[in-house]
Amino acid sequence: MLQTTLWARVASNLVARVSGPMKFRLVMQPLTSSFFTVRSGLRDSRQGRPAYFWALLSSPGQRVAMIKDGWKSVGKIFVLALVLDIVYQIIVLRFVYPGEAIGAAFILAIAPYLILRGLVTRIARKKKGELHTIRRQPPRSNVA
Repeated sequence: MLQTTLWARVASNLVARVSGPMKFRLVMQPLTSSFFTVRSGLRDSRQGRPAYFWALLSSPGQRVAMIKDGWKSVGKIFVLALVLDIVYQIIVLRFVYPGEAIGAAFILAIAPYLILRGLVTRIARKKKGELHTIRRQPPRSNVA
């Protein structure tokens, strides 16, 4: 019974953030995270690295270095999301739920990063490959 009410409160509080004060951060923080994601994904493509999230799961030898690299890119955004969520909770709930704050910060900062970085790398690699194949083709002449 206690778990049911706990999860109901968490779900209710998370949904309330969408229409509550400071709701603009729900757009700005994922956009900011996405900006850094694109930058990191393009760098991965140039350096020939594998897609980030896939490599994070499948390359245990490189996992620590990859997590450090990812944290450098998105760590400040995560901390900002965490602080803003705590401020939101103080204003609206008059209490701080640390688990909810961490969850909201993860959803707003880390999740977009994990989802988009590998996707950006793959798209950039595909576009780069298309550009190279276009340049290798001899020019066509219009002479009949």
